[in-house]
Amino acid sequence: MSDPLTALYEARIAEGRLEADPAQRAVLPEFDRIAKALNAPKKRGLFRKAPPPPEGLYIWGGVGRGKSMLMDLFVESLEVPTRRVHFHAFMQEVQEAVHRERQAGTEDPIKPVAKAVSDSVKVFAFDEMQITDIADAMIVGRLFEQLFEAGCVVVTTSNRVPDDLYKDGLNRQLFLPFIALLKERMVVHELSAAKDYRQDRLAGTETYFTPANAEARVALDALWERLSGGQEEELVLSVKGRQITLPRYAGGAARVPFYELCGKPLGPADYLKLAESLRVLILENVPQLGRSNFNEAKRFVTLIDTLYEAGTRLIVSAAAEPEYLYVEGPGAFEFERTASRLREMQSADWGQER
Repeated sequence: MSDPLTALYEARIAEGRLEADPAQRAVLPEFDRIAKALNAPKKRGLFRKAPPPPEGLYIWGGVGRGKSMLMDLFVESLEVPTRRVHFHAFMQEVQEAVHRERQAGTEDPIKPVAKAVSDSVKVFAFDEMQITDIADAMIVGRLFEQLFEAGCVVVTTSNRVPDDLYKDGLNRQLFLPFIALLKERMVVHELSAAKDYRQDRLAGTETYFTPANAEARVALDALWERLSGGQEEELVLSVKGRQITLPRYAGGAARVPFYELCGKPLGPADYLKLAESLRVLILENVPQLGRSNFNEAKRFVTLIDTLYEAGTRLIVSAAAEPEYLYVEGPGAFEFERTASRLREMQSADWGQER
């Protein structure tokens, strides 16, 4: 049987859609190992036992190295029922399902939830595994143990080595068996590509568009197509019992209107969660700011400060240049720092060293 992912990868290079990368090629045999085992015809017989599922794969490395792209190719190469989902979104679904089981009085609420998610899926392809929520940390070990027992194969990407998951988290000692389980049931592979391809897709492009008119929207549409590859999904972030929904998310990048982030009662914790979850944010239609929308302006300042400290790449369409966004009203003088940061964040290498 041929190597399905390697064949797809080489075809994309021949088509000019991908750039060959030695670090990416080095992980292809692990994907092919799993794909060939899953795609192989199953020999049937009354007393023949089904072969054990192949070991999964945990790929970790810096942002923009091609982890999500390889995951997409892997899913494309499979011939078995597969679910490809962002890890945060999956855990949000699980938390809600566990809550419903508890409300119904189920003695072990995780067991029926694990069965429900594994019944129709053979492979789970999780993008960007990261554990920051204690509620996730306390159930993820039991959940994955039952997924593995059900014969599911798990492939995941992450920016962190397994031993750094939920680092410094509350009651982390209770989480350590999950790390051991991952290392037992999955091959851990570092994708150490030297190039940040996500930053490369933005190289040489304008990142601040004014005015926020139809022309700016066309430019943002083109940038979003380059970042998302035409594939996007909804990402739901959980912050202290609240939910922030990003309808347009793809591989560490999100596209959000100004009023979705600054016109709602969000605060520093919400923006910190956003910055932790994104590498690139496209913020559309920032209006002229002043006395009439002072609350929105304050939130905008907090958002920019948070993205700045996190090194998140920012692309903006706005009613005016940074220095003229907030020209009158309380806090106009302090806004000069925000304008300066907006200028700095337009540089081509912004965020690469953070």
